[in-house]
Amino acid sequence: MGAEHRPPAPGALTARRRRPALLLAAAAGLLVAATVLAGYGLRAWSAALGVQGWWTQWLWAPLAAALVLQTALYLAERPAVATPEQQRGLDRLEVAVLVPVFDEDPGYLRSALASLLDQHRRPDSVHVVDDGSTVDYRGVRGPWLRAAAAAGVRATWERQPNRGKRRAQVAAARHCPGADVLVTVDSDAHLDPHALHELLQPLADPRVQAVAGVVLAHNNRRGPISRITDLWYVTNQLADRSALSPLGAVMVCSGSLAAYRADLLADHRDAYLAETFAGRPVTFSDDSMLTFYALRRGRVVQQPTAIVFSVMPERVGHHLRQYVRWMRGSTIRSLWRVRYLPPLHPAFLVQVLRWYQHLGASAAAVLLLSRSLRAGAPLPPALLAVPLLVVSGQTLRYLTVRRSDQSLRSQLGTWALTPLALAWSWAVLRPVHWYATATCLRTGWGTRRNGPEVAPAPRPAP
Repeated sequence: MGAEHRPPAPGALTARRRRPALLLAAAAGLLVAATVLAGYGLRAWSAALGVQGWWTQWLWAPLAAALVLQTALYLAERPAVATPEQQRGLDRLEVAVLVPVFDEDPGYLRSALASLLDQHRRPDSVHVVDDGSTVDYRGVRGPWLRAAAAAGVRATWERQPNRGKRRAQVAAARHCPGADVLVTVDSDAHLDPHALHELLQPLADPRVQAVAGVVLAHNNRRGPISRITDLWYVTNQLADRSALSPLGAVMVCSGSLAAYRADLLADHRDAYLAETFAGRPVTFSDDSMLTFYALRRGRVVQQPTAIVFSVMPERVGHHLRQYVRWMRGSTIRSLWRVRYLPPLHPAFLVQVLRWYQHLGASAAAVLLLSRSLRAGAPLPPALLAVPLLVVSGQTLRYLTVRRSDQSLRSQLGTWALTPLALAWSWAVLRPVHWYATATCLRTGWGTRRNGPEVAPAPRPAP
C-alpha cells in the first residue's frame, strides 16, 4: 500500500524536525566552553588542594573525548530517504501494526487508533490485543473496526486473559502471518500523519533490521513532571540515540513506535516469551529485547522524522516507578549485550563505554566533593558550571522539533527547565538508577497497578 497525500485530519497532532544552524552552532559552542572550563577548573582545584593535577586530567580526558565523539555523531545523523526504485519496493511491503492494550484510557486509545488510519502510508493491517483490561472498551472497539474497514485496512480485536505485553504482541502477530514488517505501537501512541511512511524509509537498506521513531510527550504541559520528562526524553533520543544511529547500534527502539523485520519475532518467539534472568521470568524490557535480537542480525537505526506522541507520567510516583522499571531492564539488557554480542560490535563497545562514563562521572563527583570537604576548599565555579553547559547544549536539540499543539513560547519555557531537570537527574534519578541496578532481580511490571495512572485524554471538541 503506497503513500496517499491527504491533508491531516481535524485535530491530528503533527510535528516536524528542523536543523537550524544557529542552534547547532550554539550546542557546539557550549560543548567547547564546557571542555575548556573543565580543564581550567581541574587545574585550579588541584592547585588549591596542593595535589598533582595529572590524575584529574586523565580522569576527565576520556570523558571529554567520549562527549566530543557523541556530539559529532549526533550532529551527523540524517534521516534515511529511499530512492524512487527503493520506494516502490517499500510500497509493496505488507506492513502490520501490533497494538497491545492493558487498562489504557479509552480517549488515548481512540486517538491512537484513529491516527493509524490518518497515515499518508496506511498500514495493511492493525491488530489490537486487549490483555485482560479492567476498562470497558466497547465504545472504542466497534467504531474502530468499522472505520478501519471503510479505510481498507484489515483490523482485528482480540481479548485474552492478562498474560503480559510480550504474549499480547505474539497473539497479535498470529493474525498477520504474511507480514513483511511488524510495527509496534503503544496503546496511547498518536502518530504524526507521516510517521509510518518515514519509519519505513531505512528498511530500504537490507542490512537494517529495526527502526526507532522519535517519541514526544502527548501530555507535555500537564505539570512540571511531564514537562521535565518530555525535555529529558526527547533530548536523550536526539543526542544519545542519534549518536548511535550512524553506527547502526541503537540500543532500544521505543515501544511507542518501532518497525522490525517480521521474521525477527517469528524466529525468536519462544525465547522472547520465555526470557529469564537469574531464574526469574522477565516481564518488562520487551522493546529492548526485540532490539537486541535485531542488533545480533544487523543494523538498528533511528529515523528522526518518524514522530509519535505518547503519554508520559504526570505524577512523581508514576514517574519513579516507570524509571525503576526502565533501569532494571537496562541493567539486564546491558549484561546481555556484553555477553552475547561480538566484542567488535558497535553496540558492545558502546555498552562498555557507557559503563565507564556512568562509573567515571559518579566517581569523579564523589572524589571531587569528598576531597574538597576534607580540605575545606570549595569547588571552583568553573567546575560547577560544566554539567550545566554540557546538558544545556544537548537540550537545545529539544528546540529542533516543532509540534502543532505547542507554541514556541511554551517550548522555550520547557527548555528553560534544563537546570531543574539536571538537578532532578543528579539528586533523584541517579540514586534511583543505582537502586534499580541493585534490585534488578525484581522483574515485575510495577506500573498501572490500579488502572490508568494519567489524567483522562481531553475530549475532542464537538
